[in-house]
Amino acid sequence: MRVRTRFAPSPTGPLHMGNARTALFSYLFAKKERGDFVVRVEDTDKERSSPEWEKDVLENLELLGLNWDEGPSTTEDRGSFGPYRQSQRTEIYKEYLEKLLAEKKAYWCFCLEDELEAQRQDQTSRGETPRYSGRCRTLSAAEQEQNKKAGKSAIIRFIIEPKKVVFKDLIRGEISFDTSLSGDIVIAKDMETPLYNFTVVVDDELMRITHVIRGEDHISNTPKQLLMKEALGFKQEIKYAHLPLILGEDKTKLSKRHGDNSVTRFKKEGYLPEAIVNFLALLGWNPGDSREIFSLQGLVKEFSLDRVQKGNAIFNIQRLDWINGFYLRQKDKKVLARLTIPFLVEAGLLEANGNGEQKKFSLKIQKSYPYTVKETGEGISLEFLGSVVTLYQERLKKLSELAELADFFFKKELSYEKELLSWKGMTEQEVKESLGTTKELLSELKEGDWTKENLEEMLMEKAEAIGDRGKLLWPLRVALTGKKASAGPFEVAAVLGKEKTLSRIEEAILKLQ
Repeated sequence: MRVRTRFAPSPTGPLHMGNARTALFSYLFAKKERGDFVVRVEDTDKERSSPEWEKDVLENLELLGLNWDEGPSTTEDRGSFGPYRQSQRTEIYKEYLEKLLAEKKAYWCFCLEDELEAQRQDQTSRGETPRYSGRCRTLSAAEQEQNKKAGKSAIIRFIIEPKKVVFKDLIRGEISFDTSLSGDIVIAKDMETPLYNFTVVVDDELMRITHVIRGEDHISNTPKQLLMKEALGFKQEIKYAHLPLILGEDKTKLSKRHGDNSVTRFKKEGYLPEAIVNFLALLGWNPGDSREIFSLQGLVKEFSLDRVQKGNAIFNIQRLDWINGFYLRQKDKKVLARLTIPFLVEAGLLEANGNGEQKKFSLKIQKSYPYTVKETGEGISLEFLGSVVTLYQERLKKLSELAELADFFFKKELSYEKELLSWKGMTEQEVKESLGTTKELLSELKEGDWTKENLEEMLMEKAEAIGDRGKLLWPLRVALTGKKASAGPFEVAAVLGKEKTLSRIEEAILKLQ
């Protein structure tokens, strides 16, 4: 039978990294087995689900390259087993709810929430596991009808017969549950509002899903779903694999208290899609050796559920930084320059030409970026940006860092304290003389000879003659950048050009007047 996996997000919030990992592992397994990867939107929670969050989930799956073979689309669904939004499958669910009710495998429950809460508290006080008592299970058809006519609210419960349910997990081996500890479970608020444990069983059967790969927090749902599958007479064989939890560095389950862990957040901070995918793959899976860098295509080739660990995975942001830095260093400088533009715009260093509208944030490379330097109105070339990026490419961990590291390239005037110009106790007069000497030397260099190599040769000769290089080079670097730490003065001056370099040296001298 053809392998078919599914990723079934609930659009009640942004796609977070834990769910993204689940989607990735489901995708990798399907592609490794030459099967189908299905996306199904579980939007039956009418109050919390929204098109905005669905859009976030689907766009981020596409950004990561997890293109689904079947699933929802803004135009027409892809695949033959749709609709792929649960909100559009109400009539399908209703048919199977009616089947369970007719066969007395489910029933209407009229218990009030206050009554159920009192029951839970009583059971807890006696050291018992809270579960429904089954009070409404024995109501006759006439009693049910009478309750409905009286306008009593009701939900639908599925009957859980006490038995031992055993299933084999592809990661954890054999798992068994005693269902007598569960009690009858709610599967629908009404005929129009089915709930997760019911809809997932119907959908997995009708969509011919063969493998369900999901987080270990769903293990307790599996026996309930197996019993429901049996009650409905479904024959589709499904194999389960429950992934280890992702923990924060404090060893607690990754959650909102660890900050925003959405894919969108990491995208906006300048982590590349390929780095995010690579990082997620290593959260609970390993290739069996020391390799840490994998493309999506490489992961498809290498992936195996046999190498998914049972123990929890630690979300180590330093590891993500390292992986992202690796991918940034591999980029062509023009490609990297294009990728940094949205971040320079966000930082207020660049702005769009024309009507001033900024292009929508995207990591995709576009053909042209009609942007200017915001403070000066000067046009910006891709070559210039490429030169700026090259200075910091080796040290960048994420794209958003460039704005802070290299903002001085896009400033009309630099703001810094004049004391910063001093190297190891130099007096203001000594700093002024140093800058004057540098300006005089650089003024002699022709535009055509203005290269990093020529600048270094000229200035290093003078710096060596002084005896302490810092007395010449430190004031120059600060004058050009306004920073305590930055790229070297030769590299910066080469990118700024002769006119701006001399202008900034003059500005620094004026600070000392």
